Amino acid sequence: MNEKTHTAKPEQKWFELVSRLSAENVASGKGGPFAAAVIKNNKLIASACNEVLGSGDPTAHAEVSVIRKACRELGSFQLDDCILISSCEPCPMCLGAIYWARPAAVYYINSRQDAAEIGFDDQFIYDEISREHHQRRIPFLKEDFPAARQAFLDWKNKSDKTPY
Repeated sequence: MNEKTHTAKPEQKWFELVSRLSAENVASGKGGPFAAAVIKNNKLIASACNEVLGSGDPTAHAEVSVIRKACRELGSFQLDDCILISSCEPCPMCLGAIYWARPAAVYYINSRQDAAEIGFDDQFIYDEISREHHQRRIPFLKEDFPAARQAFLDWKNKSDKTPY
């Protein structure tokens, strides 16, 4: 993965948009005070709010949702030359999604400490990531299954694959 440099701070209106969407989401009852937007060339590509409660989907965080929408809009699995703006420092799941999407930069408004103060504490996940599998709260158990291994070998040997 190439490191990208980013120098241009997004316009204030994009921070205002994310802040407004965050407040509206609280009022709607669909999820927490989280919203995100993807901007490219000072144009809004997509915006989304946390919809965990409204959808019953624990992965329906604002950042994951906005990445999905923006990638569909751009016709790409990467957010090249895009800026992601979030109302809060991304959780570990969203952080992973952001790295896979590869935007040029991420701006966030509230910190993870701010989130913890209002009941959204992800520190236990950060702690779990660094633990050995056998020490995690949820057991992670490796199973050898040759049929599933074959798909990995097929991918390794595929000559026309698109690396990502």
